[in-house]
Amino acid sequence: MHEAWLPREHPLHRPRHGARQKLAVISALVFFAAPTLLYVVGVRPAEIENHPLASFPSVGDGWGFFRGFDAWATDNLSFRPAAITAADGVSRGVFGEPPTFGDEPDTGPLGTGATPAPPPDRQPEQPGQGPARAADVSVVEGTDGWLYLDADMTAKCKPSRPFAETVGLLKELEEAVETSGREFVLLVAPDKSTMVPEHLPSNYPNKECADAARTELWKQVDAAGGVDLRGELQSVAKGLGRPAYFKLDTHWTDEGAMAMVRRTAEAVQPGVTATWTTRPGAKFSIPADLPGIQGKRGNREGTLYSLRPDGTTDRTQAPRTDLSTPFHRQSDPTEGTIDDPTLFLGDSFTGVSVPYLSAIFTDVTVLSYLSSVKRPTATINEIADHEVVVFEIVERALAVGGGTWLTDDFINRVRTELAKRPIRR
Repeated sequence: MHEAWLPREHPLHRPRHGARQKLAVISALVFFAAPTLLYVVGVRPAEIENHPLASFPSVGDGWGFFRGFDAWATDNLSFRPAAITAADGVSRGVFGEPPTFGDEPDTGPLGTGATPAPPPDRQPEQPGQGPARAADVSVVEGTDGWLYLDADMTAKCKPSRPFAETVGLLKELEEAVETSGREFVLLVAPDKSTMVPEHLPSNYPNKECADAARTELWKQVDAAGGVDLRGELQSVAKGLGRPAYFKLDTHWTDEGAMAMVRRTAEAVQPGVTATWTTRPGAKFSIPADLPGIQGKRGNREGTLYSLRPDGTTDRTQAPRTDLSTPFHRQSDPTEGTIDDPTLFLGDSFTGVSVPYLSAIFTDVTVLSYLSSVKRPTATINEIADHEVVVFEIVERALAVGGGTWLTDDFINRVRTELAKRPIRR
């Protein structure tokens, strides 16, 4: 006999629809029906973070369907911006502190997780251009309204392997590329927290261990011969009278991007920048990435520049932020340009630098190194198709271990393929 059919005075009697059950049913109906009703009347989910809304997962993904469903359901809640704003207001108003959207941040823009690498045919999908989801990352609020990605610190405190081992793998990749006659440049983009520490709060999670780890990480980078941009970025900031990073965004400004392009060009072809001239142009204001993680809105405001490699003709080209598939740009050689076929394997810091690097490199292809996770063969072929390989990785991604793509297996595959197609200079 069902327990609801027992007499009410029976100790095992339970009503079929008790008050709590009814409340749960009503709450579930509101939660699932409200977004549908809002969609019908024209309300659409907003991209409050700078990544496209997650698409509905395929049933062919197996158990991956359920992981993908979480991301889809989170992104496509029509009232999510209002809910995050409400949570922020309650947290600040009641508890006097900002809310925490998760406790295990990824490495943010074009981040790489800290999980061990699965077999090549089972590699997980990696985040796209821009910050990881709000459920996975958090923001450190600094002074004067400055925002920082918490992963700047967490990545250094929770690496998947020792820094020396990660840098050693990159050196092996460099050796594999250069043995084939190609040129390799390792470029590490400093974290915003490294270059603009003066606006960090006096105390924040992982402060002590991150400070110590940062010093050790850069020692490893310098010992490996990687391009250390900290000096150039400090000089740029001194000349500008302000940091070369955005207040509400995790990336460097256009001035910082040009410093990267200049240093990279000199590493590839010393003296090539002697004829370059630059001139400030239009101002711009576009959505910043860090407010979106908090469910807010804010812009990064900066200045576009003209870049004239020959001192006369502006060669600056259009931006490109989607690096998930390779894109190629070609232009006529002139004085002050680098004309060898060049591949930039990078992340979102390369993405914001595209207008300037494509003004200097006349035969350039740009691709996210994370493409090697799902398309290793295609990525290796891109390396083989070029004579110069510039590898740019943000400091926090290097600190956390480089990502699941950086393995002995991948490097050995690069070495084998490039040995079949050597470059004779």
